[in-house]
Amino acid sequence: MMARNNLTGGGVQMETFQELLCSPSSVGGLPKQSNHLAVVNVILSLTAILGNSLILVSLRKECYLHPPSKLLYRCLATTDLLVGLISQPLFAIYWISIANEHWNLCRYIRDATLVTSYAFCCVSLFTMMSISVDRLLALLLGLRYKQTVTLKRTSIILAAVSVLSGVAALCYILDYRITLWFGYIYIPSCLLISVVSYTKIFRTLIHHQVQVRLQSSQPNSLNISRYRKAVYSALLVQLALVVCYTPYIIVEIVIVEGSTKTFSSHLSVIRGIAATLVYSNSTLNPFLYCWKINEVRQAVEQTIRQTLCRPWS
Repeated sequence: MMARNNLTGGGVQMETFQELLCSPSSVGGLPKQSNHLAVVNVILSLTAILGNSLILVSLRKECYLHPPSKLLYRCLATTDLLVGLISQPLFAIYWISIANEHWNLCRYIRDATLVTSYAFCCVSLFTMMSISVDRLLALLLGLRYKQTVTLKRTSIILAAVSVLSGVAALCYILDYRITLWFGYIYIPSCLLISVVSYTKIFRTLIHHQVQVRLQSSQPNSLNISRYRKAVYSALLVQLALVVCYTPYIIVEIVIVEGSTKTFSSHLSVIRGIAATLVYSNSTLNPFLYCWKINEVRQAVEQTIRQTLCRPWS
């Protein structure tokens, strides 16, 4: 009960809040809901693994995308695959440990889930931001785009950000405040850059459309039409990420800011549902790729046909 008394109007102490995530008084007593959350996350984990593995195999065959752009989509698919392989199974085990009241296991799994999820989330956000910047540079640089945005430069940047995200996530174990402040700066920055990039893109496209109507330039119109489809596809993936992450962010803010005076088992379930929605983004993305990117959809269909027609011996 001491932990509950710390939840005052001044806000939730982070260490106390993390303890409450594996406290019998806060998350115990709901084995049915815990088991349901575990089952849902196992199912979503399997679909994320299958879907993103298929996307990664198909992207190897796809030749239309510029190599750096393809690398960004492969990085996003790889991150989603790792979520399905690591973070989501850990999250399911977390709920199983709660249902069976294995509190020591719960604490270890809680930390592993938070660290891996935080790292993958940071890489995903940066990749989505990079896709928006990549599309903007393709529009603004024209013929200089392929000389400026190279595979080597893109690989170095993604590798550096992946290491930085991993270090920031691991700092949670040493001092949660480092991870917390990194997120306060990093997440809004990625979202702001994405918003600015897409805003600039659509303003430029509107201006170009007016010029095309005045000059009746059919070849440029066709190129912009293909480019516009690529931008809409990237924007849809970005919006899906925002929709999946927003409920969880709201729940976390409500808890941490102390608007809720007591952290009950029912609030824990709500938080679990919101976190599951975040993980579901890793399952949703492969479907968005296939729906909006024709070249990826054709490569996926070809991969499936080859797999089904291959003789098994």
